[in-house]
Amino acid sequence: MCLALTLLCCVPSWAFAQDVARPNIIFIMADDLGYGDLGCYGQKVLQTPRLDRMAEEGMRFTDFYAGNTVCAPSRSVLMTGQHMGHTHVRGNAGGADMSKQSLRDEDVTVAEVLKSAGYATGLCGKWGLGDAAPGGESGLPRRQGFDFAYGYLNQVHAHNYFPEFLWRNETQEKLNNVVHTVQRASGGFSGGWATHRVDYSHDLVAEEALDFIRRSGSSTQAPKPFFLYLAFTIPHANNEGTRGTGDGQEVPDYGPYASENWSNQDKGQAAMITRMDADVGRLLDLLDEMNLAEDTLVLFTSDNGPHDEGGHDTERFDPNGPLRGMKRDLYEGGVRVPLIARWPGTTPAGATSHHIGYFGDFMATAAELSAAQAPEDLDSLSLVPTLTGKPAQQAEHEYLYWEFYEQKGKQAVRANQWKAIRMPWKTGTTQLFDLSQDMGEEHDVAAQHPEIVQRMEAIMQSAHTEHPNWQPR
Repeated sequence: MCLALTLLCCVPSWAFAQDVARPNIIFIMADDLGYGDLGCYGQKVLQTPRLDRMAEEGMRFTDFYAGNTVCAPSRSVLMTGQHMGHTHVRGNAGGADMSKQSLRDEDVTVAEVLKSAGYATGLCGKWGLGDAAPGGESGLPRRQGFDFAYGYLNQVHAHNYFPEFLWRNETQEKLNNVVHTVQRASGGFSGGWATHRVDYSHDLVAEEALDFIRRSGSSTQAPKPFFLYLAFTIPHANNEGTRGTGDGQEVPDYGPYASENWSNQDKGQAAMITRMDADVGRLLDLLDEMNLAEDTLVLFTSDNGPHDEGGHDTERFDPNGPLRGMKRDLYEGGVRVPLIARWPGTTPAGATSHHIGYFGDFMATAAELSAAQAPEDLDSLSLVPTLTGKPAQQAEHEYLYWEFYEQKGKQAVRANQWKAIRMPWKTGTTQLFDLSQDMGEEHDVAAQHPEIVQRMEAIMQSAHTEHPNWQPR
């Protein structure tokens, strides 16, 4: 990766934008949506017609990866363009020290880069990288480049789909729900579940996102491109609700699945995904209505692999598809995620890309599209050549790297077709898989390729930098 990153620094970020008007950028991220949860990725039970149509109208990536296998660190990778060995927030910290899970003033986010290039910047949904509580203020969205923010600040509050309030910038807006609050024994974030349900947070977030597009796309002032980071909480479970009521898949209604002979948890899981699918469709329709579609790159993905936390039956929906593992695993099912890109007239319609990329690449991509100067010390390669139908010009990663601090620690590397996983990290035995022959990681071939194992372990050592906040637990 070092050579590729050197090349990135040498190529002006305005190389693309000189010839093409800077596009609006919308990055939509689901929460705990699996690689196999969408029809265009093989799902047979759940209905996702609008995302399937988005894939037909744009490009579907087969080998794209989240920043991590859980929420906060994955989002930190996305925002900073640094992989898990370098980014500041490397885990779901918990506890009373908010600074561990908050971006610092010195961290440079995608929003700050785009804002510096003249973009209007908005966040709707779940942030997870800063809080209004002491110690977390440096990571508040409007201190990290967003002009506007609406939704949740921390991920535990975001578990509850019927919360007592949502944040509008730094102000709590009260909702009409009545909540049973649960304070974590370790201190810090608190969650809960509603005993009286009125306002469904997902619907409120979706409406705010549409309003942001309407405001930004119809300005009577000088034209100004916009960046919307739409971080849905669907289909994440309300973990506190699961423990309190047995059902963490909270929806106002079960939609097309109401008459199915399934558990309520299964109907809730399905209804959540189909509800989100419809809202993505509403967003794309709005872009068409406002004649903004050809001026807007829309990306859709998930922050990590699927969960097994809401009481639903994962066997019914097969959310990880052909992949092994789920959320909290570094096997493919925990980190490989869908990515769909739609940019009519620029991104080829109906295309499939096998390029190996990850969340960290959004930084370099956004910098090039916006004609902004990318920060130094990135682990990021621009996807612009692939998105514009020029795959022969696409730079390739030498490797992708992940580390996970729970369960005694884990490390993983992907390099071309090879995938290595070491558990526990630094000291455990390394497993090796040839993903070109074994997408499901069923056959450990480490014994047959000791030289590749040695190279992958060397990458694990060099990619990791120590951080005083983060030790395996």
